[in-house]
Amino acid sequence: MIPLTPVAPREPKPEWLKVRAPGSPSYLRLKGLMRELNLHTVCEEAHCPNIGECWMHGTATFMILGDVCTRACGYCAVGHGRPRHVDAAEPGRVADAVRQLALAHVVVTSVDRDDVPDGGASIFADTIREIRKQAPAASIEVLIPDFQGQQAALQTVLDAGPDILNHNTETVPRLYRLARSGGRYSRTLELLDRARRYSPTIATKSGIMVGLGEEWDEIVATLADLRKVGCAILTLGQYLRPSPAHLPMARYYHPDEFRQLKSIALDMGFTHVESGPLVRSSYHAHEQAEAYRDGLRAQG
Repeated sequence: MIPLTPVAPREPKPEWLKVRAPGSPSYLRLKGLMRELNLHTVCEEAHCPNIGECWMHGTATFMILGDVCTRACGYCAVGHGRPRHVDAAEPGRVADAVRQLALAHVVVTSVDRDDVPDGGASIFADTIREIRKQAPAASIEVLIPDFQGQQAALQTVLDAGPDILNHNTETVPRLYRLARSGGRYSRTLELLDRARRYSPTIATKSGIMVGLGEEWDEIVATLADLRKVGCAILTLGQYLRPSPAHLPMARYYHPDEFRQLKSIALDMGFTHVESGPLVRSSYHAHEQAEAYRDGLRAQG
């Protein structure tokens, strides 16, 4: 399948990438709560274009283990350097926020903490358990780092019982060395495969961004690799350069191309696919979780 003619990134931003500036009452309430509880969200730290829409609906992705990453990936807006100490009380504050917001589905992610022996896995597990205590009705999705390939760290998170385990692939293998500081494509696939084998009842999920210079066939091959390791839920979105210091964007993908990729992924057997220019890992996460459960019920 031949992709559509690319839109040059130096041209004005296409209409399909323009979003309304945030400022709704729900957005302001959630922002105030984050500051009150001394919590971070990846929505803010990664300059997510959907922050206005998601926060207006009272949903956010909590970022635990601080706001300083030990890696410096070329696409990511989150600050990097030497992190502060791990805050053992943070899981309780996240759970408190989930309870106050009455979230039906919560997403928890983190910076990379290669300075910590378990990569922060124990804090992920504590956060899951605290949310279960304070907001037992909420379903829980975790978007985890690779823990430098430590199987025990991954099992620590899985043993805490999240509903969905997400680890982003981000890009095609050829661009890993350029884009993912400290990351390895084979390690990403291994993590997803280990998670599926160790906890087959926990759905695995991954995400890819396009626009870094990958070829169409490389995207399709990466999707096939993800299906081979049993990945069930997929997100596909457009890379948007956070600043001139980050990796340049090769091109904009048209919404029709995202629809083509969604069709290809569904034909491969993914249970649920979110594919569009503004899609990010946690975009419509609650709807993704519901659609995944509906799909399982339909299969059963």
